[in-house]
Amino acid sequence: MRTDLFDFDLPPERIALRPASPRDSARLLVVRPGGAPELADHVVRDLPALLRPGDQLVVNDTKVIPAQLFGRRLGRGPEAAIEATLVERLDGSRWKALVKGSKKLVAGDTVRFGDEGKVCFLGQLDATVEHKGEAGEVTLSFAFHGPVLDQAIAERGAMPLPPYIAARRPADERDRADYQTLFAREEGAVAAPTAGLHFTDDLLARLAAAGVGLHTVTLHVGAGTFLPVKADDTADHRMHAEYGVVSEATAAALNDARNKGGRIVAVGSTSLRLLESAAGEDGVIRPFAAETAIFITPGYRFRAVDVMMTNFHLPRSTLFMLVAAFAGLDTMRRAYAHAIDTGYRFYSYGDASLLFRE
Repeated sequence: MRTDLFDFDLPPERIALRPASPRDSARLLVVRPGGAPELADHVVRDLPALLRPGDQLVVNDTKVIPAQLFGRRLGRGPEAAIEATLVERLDGSRWKALVKGSKKLVAGDTVRFGDEGKVCFLGQLDATVEHKGEAGEVTLSFAFHGPVLDQAIAERGAMPLPPYIAARRPADERDRADYQTLFAREEGAVAAPTAGLHFTDDLLARLAAAGVGLHTVTLHVGAGTFLPVKADDTADHRMHAEYGVVSEATAAALNDARNKGGRIVAVGSTSLRLLESAAGEDGVIRPFAAETAIFITPGYRFRAVDVMMTNFHLPRSTLFMLVAAFAGLDTMRRAYAHAIDTGYRFYSYGDASLLFRE
């Protein structure tokens, strides 16, 4: 399909720079393709009344690491400022990183991150450039290993805010809490599964009282989630692979609930993409522990997910293509026009939508 079919104009003032407080006070646009009404304005705390007893929420329990590191190149000419975003752990001491200003680096260089260690025995956090790719990807071999390295990164790193927020303000201490979901358990993401940011303990208690189940899956969100589709045709776009896990117990519980008439409600595009990767042609969800690079565009036949909760996405992005596949392109164009006209807040810290499948 032509990529420009998924384009739209978004006024910059619609981009949220901070989340709603409390989290479940964010607005929620309910989209029912072919329904009457097709679009309805709610808030996230209305969710228990919008779902049915027996429905099953599926959330992503990945935890964002403070993956953005600021440092300087040492030992070769004048010191040069280096900004690295860790994107993939290779082993106990090595990470693949995207480096702004990677032209300043060659294999063998030493980069020192942070100023002084907050824990005295850690000292400085140094890394050696082991390999340099063509697209700004650099393999960094750190002087520390395992949990000690994780601690050093946590002390020095900043939350890797999406580019559309980072361009307008720096990350701060508030983001360490704001950019983490209530479900965050499994470290490994460099971006938050943002639909999960809207949940509170009170909302979870009310959902449980309404007979709605809750299950977790893990998909470690990579930096590729922010990349626009540059190809003129969606067929020429290559998705970045991300590692995900659906446990045997979760798969069995979801299959059982669906057999009893319950709907599977994916909280976020990451949960949906993982469930669809784990489901067979027969719609049965199977245990899954692998990378997925599934790219969902209109025409895709959904196997596992019946309802989707998701934030408002970038124009020409794979995520807007996904919601267009789920609820219909024309429907989603009307939904986004309504959201823009009525002041919904967009992107990671913005409001949410609840989509019923076309």
